[in-house]
Amino acid sequence: MNEEFDYDLTPSQWEALKALRTPASRLPRMSRYTIDGLIALELAVMIGDAPIITAKGRKVLIRGSSLLLQDLAA
Repeated sequence: MNEEFDYDLTPSQWEALKALRTPASRLPRMSRYTIDGLIALELAVMIGDAPIITAKGRKVLIRGSSLLLQDLAA
């Protein structure tokens, strides 16, 4: 896998990253610690009071989705 998109995210970070695809008005409550971790990795940014997925975050989510499927099959 391309190292640029190879992240070892926790399950809560994956779930938060997936949730950030939805409009900000419909976001579920997420841990600030989890969001801060995604921001530190440049996978999300804060716009006002709402976290938003970045282009890099979308790429990581798409690349990582195959890894998530492998975990389910195991």
